[in-house]
Amino acid sequence: MLEHLAASPEGENLSELAGTLGISITSAFRLAGALEALGYIRRDEQTKRYAVTRKLLLLGQPHSGTQSLVACALEPMRRVLEATGETTQLGCLAEASCVMLEQLPARHPFKYIVDLGSRVPVHCCAPGKAMLAFLPEAALHAMLPQLRFEKHTERTITSRRELLVDLERIRACGYAVDRGEHFEGIHCVAAPLLDRHGHAIAAITIAGPSSRIPVSRFAEHGRLIAQAAGDAARRFQE
Repeated sequence: MLEHLAASPEGENLSELAGTLGISITSAFRLAGALEALGYIRRDEQTKRYAVTRKLLLLGQPHSGTQSLVACALEPMRRVLEATGETTQLGCLAEASCVMLEQLPARHPFKYIVDLGSRVPVHCCAPGKAMLAFLPEAALHAMLPQLRFEKHTERTITSRRELLVDLERIRACGYAVDRGEHFEGIHCVAAPLLDRHGHAIAAITIAGPSSRIPVSRFAEHGRLIAQAAGDAARRFQE
């Protein structure tokens, strides 16, 4: 039931759940009630449809002792938002995707935001590339065959060779960029949170229209975000 609801953005009512899962309405009611009581799903009182909550998403985030990754990253993310004014996000790797764990929306009327838990292909987003660049070599080479290199815009990286060249640049400067590679007109700048071995555990990124995040400011934003990511990583490892 959890897996099915997680893949159903609009949620489902009891009849739909029972039909899809091949169980009785009574069984669906009992299971949904138990999951709702535990906080994993919620029921909309108007539509009567069930949907997953953030509790399920947050269970999968990295933890260090008693500290969650999100808790450690929030203050550094707020500083990035304050300095840039743009939507600031925290993402981690899940197979060949970048999953968004937390988000602080931009202060502009027109802003770029995503649903928490949404997945973005790693080859065409700044946080995904930032994390790939700082994976252990064995982990990177294990992931490369999983990448489909789907083309989303004219700027999307579409080959392993092109990606590896970009990853070398990211390692050299410490931050990654997305020049409208996933969505036309949307630019992103990201930096990885690194563990004690220098390997990526997550990434902080800003995202917004190219008019507000021009190429000429990539380096400036990259240094700022790298500092914030370093602070978040230190907090996480304390």
